[in-house]
Amino acid sequence: MTFRRTKIVATLGPASSSPERLEQLVLAGIDVARLNFSHGSADEHRARAHLVRELAAKHGRFVALLGDLQGPKIRIAKFVDKRIELAVGDHFRFSVTHPREAGTQEVVGIDYPDLVKDCNVGDELLLDDGRVVMQVLEKTADELHCKVLIGGPLSDHKGINRRGGGLTAPALTAKDKQDIKLAAELELDYLAVSFPRDAADMELARRLRDEAGGRAWLVAKIERAEAVADDAALDGLIRASDAVMVARGDLGVEIGDAELVGIQKKIILHARRYNKAVITATQMMESMIHSPMPTRAEVSDVANAVLDNTDAVMLSAESAAGEYPVEAVQAMARICLGAERQPTSTRSSHRLGQTFKRCDESIALAAMYTANHFPGVKAIISLTESGYTPLIMSRIRSSVPIFAFSPHRETQARAALFRGVYTVPFDPAAVAPEKLSQAAVDELLKRGVVEPGDWVILTKGDSYNTTGGTNGMKILHVGEPLI
Repeated sequence: MTFRRTKIVATLGPASSSPERLEQLVLAGIDVARLNFSHGSADEHRARAHLVRELAAKHGRFVALLGDLQGPKIRIAKFVDKRIELAVGDHFRFSVTHPREAGTQEVVGIDYPDLVKDCNVGDELLLDDGRVVMQVLEKTADELHCKVLIGGPLSDHKGINRRGGGLTAPALTAKDKQDIKLAAELELDYLAVSFPRDAADMELARRLRDEAGGRAWLVAKIERAEAVADDAALDGLIRASDAVMVARGDLGVEIGDAELVGIQKKIILHARRYNKAVITATQMMESMIHSPMPTRAEVSDVANAVLDNTDAVMLSAESAAGEYPVEAVQAMARICLGAERQPTSTRSSHRLGQTFKRCDESIALAAMYTANHFPGVKAIISLTESGYTPLIMSRIRSSVPIFAFSPHRETQARAALFRGVYTVPFDPAAVAPEKLSQAAVDELLKRGVVEPGDWVILTKGDSYNTTGGTNGMKILHVGEPLI
């Protein structure tokens, strides 16, 4: 039985919201459905969330829901004729006071007044994900006077970045605060915070989530130059989060394409080092917005993220607004499985020589060491309350599947993001203690995962309602009487 270890996040949108199309995506293998709060109404997100859960349950699958906050995307206002064409050497102004609907060939309004204050003469501004680049020649109290370095079309509401970062916009806007409440109402499993600068931004998001009654795990989208300026900044942001996303769009614009791949690898490595799940995102299969087949470069991009041991790879416009959303998921799944067949994906030196701080961590890592060194082990069963033990296990490279056995809906969904972890609904409290091992193994026999003669590792705690309580590990021989 082949299990794909790398998970797939698919963004929902107009191309993927009908019941028929969404069902196709669930069957094609999406593990996480992303609700992008930058687009769509609260009612549309409610309907999509409900439909995903309904369809996943219908097919016996577990699909986590991830809400993605819009954040302080700094944008230009509108042009009279919707778009202009800029040539190299043209002069152009960004104005705080210019009417918002009246942009021209020479000037456009901006919705972020502090842009003028944050910028200095000589700074480079990148518009529309870096497709248009300008240099600041002069600044007044309410305008930036610029010269075009790279020309091209510019249309309404395109984003602005400053090369090297440094814009002071707060990570959470008034809209984000409303959407945090919506995420709590919808009982989302993950909540992504856009443009966080540091741990304090994540701590604020956590406080607002708690106040709203939400329980979603928080994902830091790493997309500001400041967040990757040095290891201390990156590690502080990672530690303050439950998971991270390598958000390559804005990050690539701010730090430059040449640095992006090295930084991506570092983020994945550091996230795993701190026991956090990590999603690699942005333009992974961009050509499939209009093509039924990916390019070789896109195949290589997805495979490289898999070989770096990312937990998940993500589709954005490909599944939200593209012409081939189902084919994009199928292609991504195929590429992940191919990359996972490489021997490097089953060898690990993770945390060798380090001390462990927690009992459940020690058991989790001991289980993985045993699984990787005892050839007959075909599966690992983790009886888990919160999903933390299988998360720790999944930081280790291995070809042995990890099964998160949990009675809790939110843990069952949450584990869908973890690399190499699969959900089995199971309530250990409903089974007599002396029959627990047999009942757990029977679940895998029923699914065809193991057969008599195989070995299975089982981890559990003496108490079933305590997070962090895993304190025991057994090696079980399938087919023998189990206690």
